[in-house]
Amino acid sequence: MRTATIARQTNETEITVSIALDGTGRHTMQTGIGFFDHMLDQLARHSLIDMDIACKGDLHIDFHHSVEDVGIALGQALREALGDKKGIRRYASCDLPMDGTLTRAALDVSGRAFLVFKAEFSQAKIGDIDTELFREFFQAFAINAGITLHIENFYFDNNHHLAESMFKAVARALRDAIEIDPRQAGRIPSTKGTL
Repeated sequence: MRTATIARQTNETEITVSIALDGTGRHTMQTGIGFFDHMLDQLARHSLIDMDIACKGDLHIDFHHSVEDVGIALGQALREALGDKKGIRRYASCDLPMDGTLTRAALDVSGRAFLVFKAEFSQAKIGDIDTELFREFFQAFAINAGITLHIENFYFDNNHHLAESMFKAVARALRDAIEIDPRQAGRIPSTKGTL
């Protein structure tokens, strides 16, 4: 099993993330932010990565520190669990429809951190969470995982579907990219010999 556990503590948050890449999508999420937990549920379930995420954050201030720091810890866990990345497919993308919403996620598990985020919400909040925090999460996740991640929404019918389609699309692309390719026979998927 490709697994990792990250414990991260700052003056703003206390986080533990445990993941198993070759899981079934089993998960527990406890961030204190209901809609964010719902999005993390989607990420685990559709990537088939087992995830246990617990965060105690300064929610009395706002949700920013908790959302960003979970992204940091989850990205670090992914990087650690992937190890040298031998045998993975590396590249993947997913066009994810959700009713009247269509969002694409494309990624490269390259060791080079980069985010392209093209999605504009039409309202500032979904429930209690600021919609601008979704970009912050994916930025922190991509940087700390060492992946190149592109997220683009083409159109949407409501903000809930927009957020959910992003997490599901990233999950499906991630599932395909980190899957072991039997034709790679344990090789690094790069002509450089390292990722």
